[in-house]
Amino acid sequence: MAKTRFVSYLRVSTARQGTSGLGLEAQRAAVAGFLNGGDWTLVQEIMEVESGKRNDRPALATALKLCRKHRATLVIAKLDRLARNVAFISNLMESGVEFVAVDMPQANRFVVHILAAVAEQEAEAISKRTKAALAAAKARGTKLGGRRVSAERFAEIRAAARQVRSQKVSQVRSELLPTITAIQATGKISLRAIAAELNAREIPTPRSAGEWSAVQVQRAMER
Repeated sequence: MAKTRFVSYLRVSTARQGTSGLGLEAQRAAVAGFLNGGDWTLVQEIMEVESGKRNDRPALATALKLCRKHRATLVIAKLDRLARNVAFISNLMESGVEFVAVDMPQANRFVVHILAAVAEQEAEAISKRTKAALAAAKARGTKLGGRRVSAERFAEIRAAARQVRSQKVSQVRSELLPTITAIQATGKISLRAIAAELNAREIPTPRSAGEWSAVQVQRAMER
């Protein structure tokens, strides 16, 4: 286990759950099991009580501030669905703080960027389906006044996801290019050979689907 400092980030969905401690002990145990002893220091435990109605996460902001102050790594007990939350991803990646996730240990910055891209695609797909449904309803003569807020909300989500993706292109490139450079240093310089090595190392593609191809490698190197 690396010698380092950690700030643990736990979350519960309601104030009642936060007060009762339901689920918190399991998260604490998961964090302790993940760290598995070793020479490390837990700077502080931060708990987020989610209302389900707000995207702002003040406890996350506090945890990130502590990580920067103490040069600590953020250990997230439960990333799961947060990986698809645009606001969470934006805050996490813009912070520059190193992190690990107990339930998703493979979730490095590159993977989180991919998840942000997936979130953007999903938001766009939802928006398209919503617009199609509204158009169909309008054609049938249905009044649509009550649906406008929903459409606006989807537009906000799509815009936020697009912003995350554009801001972090250079960050993804910095994560991937050193790996490609290391592969090239072994004598594998063709795009096809690099793609084969990336697949052998089980490094996910930008869409996290299928295997690397020469074209995908070229696109990644051009970013």
